[in-house]
Amino acid sequence: MPGTLITVTAPSGAGKTTLVRELLQRDSNLRLSVSYTTRAPREGEENGREYHFVETGRFLEMRDAGGFVEWAEVHGNSYGTSRAWLAEQLEEGHDTLLEIDWQGARQVREAFPESVSVFVLPPSLGELENRLRRRGTDSEETIALRLQAALGEMRHVQEFAYVIINDRFPVAADELAAIVRVARLRCANQYKRYPQYFSFLTQD
Repeated sequence: MPGTLITVTAPSGAGKTTLVRELLQRDSNLRLSVSYTTRAPREGEENGREYHFVETGRFLEMRDAGGFVEWAEVHGNSYGTSRAWLAEQLEEGHDTLLEIDWQGARQVREAFPESVSVFVLPPSLGELENRLRRRGTDSEETIALRLQAALGEMRHVQEFAYVIINDRFPVAADELAAIVRVARLRCANQYKRYPQYFSFLTQD
């Protein structure tokens, strides 16, 4: 049966990547999509692991050829999800995670109405600012821009099916894992996975 598609969205600093990393360690049946991006690699990042790093020209070629199921421009850089890779994973029955922004999540919901969307909120903007500062990787100007962008992103929270407030990490991690389990138990999925248990539907 086709795999379940799950999108996870959050403003920068809300803890999305750490939550997804924990989920992947717990659940070996999940695949994480590696996005294409035009931004430069950060220290410690590897091409093909965190992102597929490509030049702007190559990204635009892929976009114009319909190579992305979703794409968006964030903080001046472009990000996109490979349509071919995603289709392959789902057709092979792999439940697949996308770490994408709200724009991309909206495009995915339009293309895959059966997908599951999750938004991760920080407990407050003040705590979000503290987390960004603790990273020690951004300038004051960049932090201010990220906070402004975060507020705009968070205003789209009601578009999502599920919301996790990442105040205490262990709780948030359990909640994300629970959402994945619940998604697998939807009636349509269970019917495809275990048709023998639904034989009564065709009996007179």
